Amino acid sequence: MKKNITTAFKGILMGAADVVPGVSGGTIAFITGIYEELIKTIDGLDLGVLKSFFKNGIAATFIKYNLGFLLSLIIGIAISILSLSKLITYLLKVHPILVWSFFFGLVLASILFIAKQITRWNIAAILIMIIGAVLSYWITIAEPLASPESWWYLIFSGFIAIIAMILPGVSGAFLLLLLGSYETVLGSITGFMEAVLAGEWSTAWDYLSNLLLVAIGAILGIKLFSRALTWLFENHKNLTLALLTGFMIGSLNKLWPWKLVLKTRMNSHGEEVTFLDKSILPQNFDGDALILYAVLLMVIGFMLILILEKVAHKKPD
Repeated sequence: MKKNITTAFKGILMGAADVVPGVSGGTIAFITGIYEELIKTIDGLDLGVLKSFFKNGIAATFIKYNLGFLLSLIIGIAISILSLSKLITYLLKVHPILVWSFFFGLVLASILFIAKQITRWNIAAILIMIIGAVLSYWITIAEPLASPESWWYLIFSGFIAIIAMILPGVSGAFLLLLLGSYETVLGSITGFMEAVLAGEWSTAWDYLSNLLLVAIGAILGIKLFSRALTWLFENHKNLTLALLTGFMIGSLNKLWPWKLVLKTRMNSHGEEVTFLDKSILPQNFDGDALILYAVLLMVIGFMLILILEKVAHKKPD
């Protein structure tokens, strides 16, 4: 029980990281010493779990597949995500410039964190980083192929975002941001809780269906991607890190706090939301640019990542 409670607390820390773009749940798992156990447990899950439940019983199956650890971790992550998602959703609506400024600082420091792990810079690494940056930047300025609420796009978003559970230094929320699905997923979590509390079951199902689609993508991604990513890190670590660095550099455009809305769309609840925008200079922003507060929050976000890095380095091998 003591171990499960400790694991759940570590899950709470991971969940908090996964909600915030730029902070990786995988990094928190690494810092708290459960990263290797998490990857091995996930990799060991297959259809044999169901067979074992009927053949060996619940207790034996939990021990064989380390399900007690995984369940405790998931409970902790869920508690954290459910409690923080409403706060961040509210802040994004009320103080968007300040929130995006904080996220910008987080990702800026994360770029340095990942780049520092590259042990040897060569032409191939630099070229891969440039390709990643260009591709990422293009994604941020391109008109979305589909609404972030489209069923296949939510599955795809879950598939890609689960990388954060596998690689330290890569944020799932950041990848959702890059894909344009961050606010949709966060809004679905908050909307589901509010609809359940209000007894609006039809609305609750709409939100839950979004989350289930993301979960399907995540399950597919974690099984198909985990071994591929492990192989890439074991055999081409520098090139993989260079690509990730490039992705994050190009994504800074998406996180830039000051935007000009070019196109809007109506979401499934009849609300007008941004569909396409572009980054502009603070002095060209229509309204209070809050430059001083924005810069302050960028610095705070930047320092937070540096503090996490220091903690990770102090952790004994």
